[in-house]
Amino acid sequence: MDLIAQLEAEQIAELGKEIPDFKAGDTIRVGYKVTEGTRSRVQNYEGVCISRKNGDGIAGSFTVRKISFGEGVERVFPLYSTNIESITVVRRGKVRRAKLYYLRSRRGKSARIAEVSNYKPKKTGAEA
Repeated sequence: MDLIAQLEAEQIAELGKEIPDFKAGDTIRVGYKVTEGTRSRVQNYEGVCISRKNGDGIAGSFTVRKISFGEGVERVFPLYSTNIESITVVRRGKVRRAKLYYLRSRRGKSARIAEVSNYKPKKTGAEA
C-alpha cells in the first residue's frame, strides 16, 4: 500500500464512522446536524442518491436529490463529514449507470427507479 493510501486509511479509522454500502439509485436518509443559534439538532434529508464522487476515500462525497414542495432540491454531502450523524439506506435502486443526472429533467412516473429485490451486500477486505 502506498503512503498516501495508508495515511488516508489511518484518518478514516480515526474518525470511526460506519458508512453503509450504497450507490447511485439508492434512496437514502441522511441525518445531518443543523445548528440554529446555540441549539443543535439532527435533521433528516431523504432522497435518491444521484452520484458518488471520489469513492470510499476521505475526500468522497455524494449527491442526494429530493422533491420538496414540487421543486427538485439537491444537496452534496461529504462522506466523512463530522456533521453527518447517520446514513441509512431506505431502498435499493436498480440502475445501469453511475451518475443519474438525467433525473433532473424527469418528472412524475418517468423519474421513478425500480427497486432491487435480490440485493447481496458487497464484501469488504476484512470479510473476504
